[in-house]
Amino acid sequence: MSKIKETSTNFANKKALAAECPEAYTTNIIGGQWALVICSWLMSGKLRFGELKRLLPNITERMLTLQLRKLEENKILTRKVYAEVPPKVEYELTPIGYELNPIIQELEKWGKKHQELE
Repeated sequence: MSKIKETSTNFANKKALAAECPEAYTTNIIGGQWALVICSWLMSGKLRFGELKRLLPNITERMLTLQLRKLEENKILTRKVYAEVPPKVEYELTPIGYELNPIIQELEKWGKKHQELE
């Protein structure tokens, strides 16, 4: 996953569009292949990194880490570290993260319907 440089025209265009369009703003936060899937799994409650990795066997550890950081940075989930050996880290949706539930459910319905057309 390449990161867009903050000085690039692409970054400026993306930022301007997100400022003007709430839909673009939203997709910048939860768009991509993994973010919604991670949120879907977290709808059931807290999960540890290893549990998420098992639920998403095709994601690399690096990509999972990047996605979790992005979701945490955007206040969609929280990361709680316990002072234990070995370290224990849990991820949980924030209240605004849980607000994605009806959206995820509608996307799931739409996806199933669209798959049937193929």
